[in-house]
Amino acid sequence: MADSATASSPLKVIAGADSFGAELKDAMVSHLRSLNIEVEDLGITSYYNIGAEVGRRVSSTTTSPSVETRGLLACGTGVGVGIFANKFPGVFATTCLTPDEARNNRSINNCNVLALSGMSTSADTAKEIVDTWLNTPFKAPCPASKSQPWPEEISNFFDESMNEMPKIGASENTQAETCAVCCLVKNRELNPIDIIPGGSMKILRESPTSAIIKFKAGSVEPAHHHTFGHCLLVMKGKKSVWNLSKKERYDLGDGDYLFTPAGDVHRVKYYEDTEFFLKWDGKWDMFFDEDLETAKIAIEKELANGSA
Repeated sequence: MADSATASSPLKVIAGADSFGAELKDAMVSHLRSLNIEVEDLGITSYYNIGAEVGRRVSSTTTSPSVETRGLLACGTGVGVGIFANKFPGVFATTCLTPDEARNNRSINNCNVLALSGMSTSADTAKEIVDTWLNTPFKAPCPASKSQPWPEEISNFFDESMNEMPKIGASENTQAETCAVCCLVKNRELNPIDIIPGGSMKILRESPTSAIIKFKAGSVEPAHHHTFGHCLLVMKGKKSVWNLSKKERYDLGDGDYLFTPAGDVHRVKYYEDTEFFLKWDGKWDMFFDEDLETAKIAIEKELANGSA
């Protein structure tokens, strides 16, 4: 078992799981916190949503010089979450079933998102895997190198790969000529959201439920929460979401994605006429934690102070 020590630079781990990996994820979150490592636990949702959200957050911090941010995921096999985490640039997610695999993947692939199997891996083995993943530097001796330092030409190749891999696909035009989400709302009449002025909504399908929602510029959603986690994709417009539970602010524009876990209290401000696609599991519900005037005052204060 690797020594339980963290990297020399400050480290933050963003964690999440689906229902098959929930128990193992909780055990690893406790283990990481016992090592005095900062952990942001995003909770439990479908493997594809949690994999994508952890990947998105790690990707957005890969250029931060002050704190190293990694991700830890768990699902039934550990494969599904890794597939969706890897859809984001700068993310190198690998599934590890043994400490040796963790050592190889850190050494060769600079793995920054660890994916674990909730069905195949015990908590004790997972701790060994996590400790190895934490303590193995990029290009370190590993089983694949027969525990010897890598030859210079291979070491140079690994360095070059870190520069070249994020470029793959970057020049491709991945936007379809016709947006499938936009087609869903075309020629559909959206119904006003009576409880929030300026909003309108159209349910597209039930369980898992999806909807197209519009808000007029200047609209505000007071702090509220849902019993479900939800995925949001901005089709056009500009908005800010303040997650009060996590004390974080997200500024979103065209094409931006955000996952909000169940129970997280959040308020929203719309700067432009905005349309977005929303998906969640179960029936729609919405529980307010403040009134509209309180929300407006709080948002004005936040924007005036320029705080998050």
